Amino acid sequence: MKRIIILGAGTAGTMMANHLHHELDQQEWEIDIIDERKEHYYQPGYLFLPFDIYEPEEIVKPIKEFIPKGVRLLSDKIDKVDAEKNLVQMQSGDRLHYDILIIATGAKIAPEEVTGMNGKEWQKSVFDFYSFEGSLALRNKLREWKGGKLVVHITEMPIKCPVAPLEFAFLADSYFKNKKMRDQVEITYVTPLSGAFTKPKATAALDHLMLEKNIHIESDFAIAEVDNENKKIIDYGGREIPFDLLVTVPTNKGDELMERSGLGDDLNYVPTNKGTLQSQQYQNIFVLGDASNIPASKAGSVAHFEAEILTENIIRFINGDPLKAEFDGHANCFIETGNGKALLIDFNYTHEPVEGEFPFPGVGPLRLLKESRMNHMGKLAFKWIYWNVLLKGTHIPFVGATMQEAGKHFA
Repeated sequence: MKRIIILGAGTAGTMMANHLHHELDQQEWEIDIIDERKEHYYQPGYLFLPFDIYEPEEIVKPIKEFIPKGVRLLSDKIDKVDAEKNLVQMQSGDRLHYDILIIATGAKIAPEEVTGMNGKEWQKSVFDFYSFEGSLALRNKLREWKGGKLVVHITEMPIKCPVAPLEFAFLADSYFKNKKMRDQVEITYVTPLSGAFTKPKATAALDHLMLEKNIHIESDFAIAEVDNENKKIIDYGGREIPFDLLVTVPTNKGDELMERSGLGDDLNYVPTNKGTLQSQQYQNIFVLGDASNIPASKAGSVAHFEAEILTENIIRFINGDPLKAEFDGHANCFIETGNGKALLIDFNYTHEPVEGEFPFPGVGPLRLLKESRMNHMGKLAFKWIYWNVLLKGTHIPFVGATMQEAGKHFA
């Protein structure tokens, strides 16, 4: 009996467990998935929780609900991976041998990387919304906050879901309007980028929305420090931005397990072939989701597309066939713009977001790079799709793993 071990039972790991369970002969292959947590979190819900759009119970479910029968779930902490010996060393002392290892350990916030970020104002006037605990604490703060200077801030790229900070600023605008206190809130969006997003055409559309919603942009801001005493953030050039409420996206890093195992880069992301999703160091190790260093968005849709392509490549690896370098960095995501509307963007390594129709060329019904209520409904519907379709490894026939050019208006 040969063994595949999947590290991490988040979005990417759970999808791979289901895909491989469907495809592999269970008489020949044992599949283990390891995660020290007991609960699975719908991370896109962290954006909505602070604004009382979702309740906590909507975005947290037991991990075991989504692991197929026949796949062994191990709830334990991993000490390190010995890739030379094909072993996973558990903190309990157990040593698990693998023939194929899949790394899906995700990414986590690291507020300690910036001086003062997790200081005495942490979860008092300085909050994140990239963790369940941070999002819930921020919800409680916003319920009683009386207004002032709200600063929405990104520390550095890459981050999970690059559009989420933008969405937070847009939803904050809508939230305070609904509370009849928008005139009491000054919203500033602070980014290390030169514009609102990483892609020029999308940036132009988003910058326009920022202007329309009276959200000030401070770009090219490389934060050096959070001054807790005087409530301001300071960049390396000495620029200062005061806040009454700071909502920050801290540095995102891969799991510390990768550092302990000698498998990660400076941010603990695993060097990965961007087309095949095979480790650049070891042929029998594969990486997907937020754990890799590939230049694609760290988002659930990307993990979904990667899982379909990686499943085929693992089967090819088992059969001794050449791997296919088919993953093109495909990502699509809804961008909440507030007031019951959203944008939709679709892009990959080589194509930036453009206008067009999705998923059916010439038909839609969704429109790319255009605000609409239909896009907002699509964003909300994704939660049901996530729990009931994506995690279970079910193929969505009209949304391909690679980006389709038909129906898109390229210059």
